[in-house]
Amino acid sequence: MPFINPENGYLTVINLFKTDQSPRVDRLVTEMKSLVNTAAFPGWISSTVHKGQDKYGTLNFIQWRGKQDLEARYDTSEFKHHTIPVFNQIATFVRLMQTEVELGQRHPSLGDVTEISPDRDDYTVIEILGVQPREQTDLISTIGSAHEWLVDVPGYRSQSVLRGIRSRNLGTGDGNLATVGADNDFVVVYSQWDSKESYDTFRSLAEDKQTAARRKNEDKRKSLITVSDWNTYRVVHARSAEEPVRV
Repeated sequence: MPFINPENGYLTVINLFKTDQSPRVDRLVTEMKSLVNTAAFPGWISSTVHKGQDKYGTLNFIQWRGKQDLEARYDTSEFKHHTIPVFNQIATFVRLMQTEVELGQRHPSLGDVTEISPDRDDYTVIEILGVQPREQTDLISTIGSAHEWLVDVPGYRSQSVLRGIRSRNLGTGDGNLATVGADNDFVVVYSQWDSKESYDTFRSLAEDKQTAARRKNEDKRKSLITVSDWNTYRVVHARSAEEPVRV
């Protein structure tokens, strides 16, 4: 199963899809599973399909050996003339985000590496945070400093921080991707919790009941973020390159 590890050096591509109806979410999941089950691209490491919980949508967490392998995949006729049209038809919003894992922490009771798998019962929260490129490193450091007190929050399991490199969408329908924003203008935060109830309690905790460390951290974080987008997910499918190709 896939793991999130800052030391593996993979290019992590986070493909975010939003839509407006529950049946379309199911279709997105079906199409993603089909792609994952037959993936045999040079340099492809793993794919993990996430189904949105609070909002309609899906997310595919994909690990690649490097940028050259990813770009070769994007340049194939199948991607340009089949994959792009299919997802353009279903989704109302698409972002294909290249990232690299900068920081990772798990609760001390959970071992050294963060696993993402449909065999686990994690309640997953993924935030896409906009930031000025010159302040990206500061935002990553600020989010990372929360690891000092997150371990004491009931229900917390892990948090990984990914540096945004480049973001694109599906373009105008000619099979070519279009760049969105500037390089290094976002950060992705991937968190695991033991339940929706634990996460909701954490997120809705009144400011006067928060620790001083949390209040200071969140004030700094808010001062750096230009835009915030988040959803909660369940992992519904995963496959790694060492597993047999499914047909």
